[in-house]
Amino acid sequence: MSRIPVYFMPGLAASPKIFERIKLPEDQFEVHLLEWFLPEKKETLTGYAKRMAEKIKHDDAVLIGVSFGGILVEEIAKIKPVRKTIIISSVKSMKEFPRRMKFVRNTKMYKLIPKRLFSKVEYLLKYSKSPRMKERLELYRTYLSVNDVKYLTWAIENVLMWGRTEVDEKVVHIHGDKDDVFPIKNIKNCIVVKGGTHAMILFKHKWMNENLPRIITE
Repeated sequence: MSRIPVYFMPGLAASPKIFERIKLPEDQFEVHLLEWFLPEKKETLTGYAKRMAEKIKHDDAVLIGVSFGGILVEEIAKIKPVRKTIIISSVKSMKEFPRRMKFVRNTKMYKLIPKRLFSKVEYLLKYSKSPRMKERLELYRTYLSVNDVKYLTWAIENVLMWGRTEVDEKVVHIHGDKDDVFPIKNIKNCIVVKGGTHAMILFKHKWMNENLPRIITE
């Protein structure tokens, strides 16, 4: 029996290392890790998705995307035939954005975000007083792979300005009930992971390893 090709797409600026604790049975699944590359000047999310789709060598692949990677695999699934699309800690349409993200989107305040700070993690760690923020920054330092300001500017804008309003009912959505980026109260029709935060791909890997094989194949 041929193995099912599974392509994993990490979250915004993250390295494929975020999937290092995910172990799918090798006799059932053929795992491929996608990674971010730099966008072209004024490239649309659709254009970027087309270029990423070229890296997917199977027409019956399962796409699994985390956060912004979830948004991207949903765009890829509009372009390329896939077996299944699974999103983790993400959204199925702009209607699932929290109110604060809608406000930033509508006021264009995202243009004022000092993106250069993303590439200054050591500086932020030094001056951060919040233990929770320190923990998040440590994660950034470990798993951030793209700290190019042009990429970050493009990525943040394309998350906030994502225009999808109609949900693809075939998308399988896995979401934590403690997600503080995309709060669960705004999310409909998902598989809920108790205690799962926005970074649950790292901290709920046992749940993922126990449940993903079934979710992929059912």
